[in-house]
Order: sequence, then structure tokens, then C-alpha cells
Amino acid sequence: MRRRLGRLPQRADFLRLQAKGRKQVTPAFILQAGDRPSGIALGKDPRVGFTVTKKIGNAVIRNRVRRRLRALAREILVPVARFDLDYVLIGRHDALRRDYAAMADDLRRALRRLKAENPESPA
Repeated sequence: MRRRLGRLPQRADFLRLQAKGRKQVTPAFILQAGDRPSGIALGKDPRVGFTVTKKIGNAVIRNRVRRRLRALAREILVPVARFDLDYVLIGRHDALRRDYAAMADDLRRALRRLKAENPESPA
């Protein structure tokens, strides 16, 4: 069965990762990863949140950046994500101009540096 992209539903989850999570900065995005709260069941799907602020551009631009980040997360993050962590991807200005393959490499590198990938994953 294929893993899906879970959501971080509440603002408190984003704030918790900002305060207590680890982060890795890349030219196109910031990846934050942190422990899932004990009250939340460890499911088979990783929980991922996306943030793109108004500094990036108007709604059309922000949605385009969010779609690119979501595609990256589905392709790279979901197969290797750890069950006990939550993730947040924060879009930056370069997320629009940067090549998708370069962003994919950035995400793989960020996951390795944060030790936020599942060691038993096939990828």
C-alpha cells in the first residue's frame, strides 16, 4: 500500500516545530522536522505542513510555490519519512526559479542532515 501525504492541521503544530524542531535551510525552502506529540497516534503516513508567506508574492505565486513543494514532498519525503516526526516546508523566493531537480537534491540533503529519514526506507 502506498503512503500518502498527511497534513498538519493546526497552527499549534507549526508553532511547536518552529520552537522545538530542527531546521535545515536551502535556497528554495526551509525544512523543519520535529517529534510528533505523544497524543497523536503514529500512523503510516507522514504529516507535512506547507507555509508560503505574502513576502513571496501574490496568491497565484504563493499557490504555485506551494504546489511545487507539495510535489517534492510526495515524490521524495513521503517514501523516506520517519513515522515519529512531523515536517514543515517553508517556501522561499528561489522556489519559483530553482530547477526542480536541484530542489529535489536539496530536500534529500536536508533530510540526511536532519537525520529525518527512515533508515529502513528503500530510497
